[in-house]
Amino acid sequence: MWRTRYEHSSRGDTLRVVTAPIMVIPGSGELTPLDRGLLYGEGAFETVHLRPTGPWLLEAHLARLQRSAAALGLDVPPQVAGLADGLTHSDGALRLVVTPSTSFATVSPVPEEIRRERRDGIRLITYDLGGAARVPWSLAAAKTLSYAENLAAKRWAVARGADDLLWLGDGHALEAPTASLVWLDGGTLCTVPPDATGILPGTTAAHLLDRAGEVGLRAEERMLGAAELPAVEAIWLASSLRGLAEARTLDGVPRAASPWTPRLLDLLGFSRPPAGPQPKAGEDGDGRAQAGPVDAA
Repeated sequence: MWRTRYEHSSRGDTLRVVTAPIMVIPGSGELTPLDRGLLYGEGAFETVHLRPTGPWLLEAHLARLQRSAAALGLDVPPQVAGLADGLTHSDGALRLVVTPSTSFATVSPVPEEIRRERRDGIRLITYDLGGAARVPWSLAAAKTLSYAENLAAKRWAVARGADDLLWLGDGHALEAPTASLVWLDGGTLCTVPPDATGILPGTTAAHLLDRAGEVGLRAEERMLGAAELPAVEAIWLASSLRGLAEARTLDGVPRAASPWTPRLLDLLGFSRPPAGPQPKAGEDGDGRAQAGPVDAA
């Protein structure tokens, strides 16, 4: 049985964990109708995977929350980290939120849709954003409450028979609305360099690349041309709740299931029934030697 817990910051704001599938803020004086997070999306958040052992990659998420809040001119009360203390779940989602007037957390089960994507993979389509210039005040590298455009992008993809969308820009693959791009080619596990592109740094993708050597793979951050994307060995979207969701179709073209998917999910601590024999490092799913390394965005 989840319980609600209360703490107070040094400035007197109430910090609260709301343990319900739908976020409800009981009481008063916390999230008011005039809060700029509610009115303008001026706030930062992190979604952390909850496991029987506790919050996964919590320190990395807290560090990104600090960076996102700083980009908005906000401070993260030190007590926010304590909101995760003692929280466990078989497969749950912890959401930490900071706005100009309050900080709180919610706990809920991982939605079945996300569990399905982790298990079965996704239908992925691409959309070219063109070559829009980056402006100094861009918040693309921050995880803010202004998420309406991200969700609208996913709805656009679903309306076209897909599960998710991969943004392209300046001829390169970038990221998905709520996930990082990871791919495999030539024995190298790759993701897009966030510093070079201004996209949101992915905690799950970074952790996966840090551990790639444990399964005999190399790791690299690099740009991937949009024209190269269909030819890579495997494509995944990486996020804290999904772990990895493999692209089983790309722009309507079917892709063979990668035997690396269950192995990498296991490396990340997610369970998924294996789909056939697992490969050895340096071989593809048919036991053939892989070509030279190709990095992914």
